[in-house]
Amino acid sequence: MTPTLEDLAILRLGDVKRLTGLCRSSIYQMMKDGIFPRSVSLGYRAVGWMACDIHAWLYAKRNGETY
Repeated sequence: MTPTLEDLAILRLGDVKRLTGLCRSSIYQMMKDGIFPRSVSLGYRAVGWMACDIHAWLYAKRNGETY
């Protein structure tokens, strides 16, 4: 299956917070604990998350699965 352009999009922190309902500290703590997708470096002092990873995490949470 070929990923769509939307799946390859990079979401910034504000977008991730809005989609997940989590605060910044929760996102980073869950990343540290290995239960939230890792961010990707976009450059000096800039990170983002792959949209497909965030969507997969949301679907897993909805279905009671672990990421």
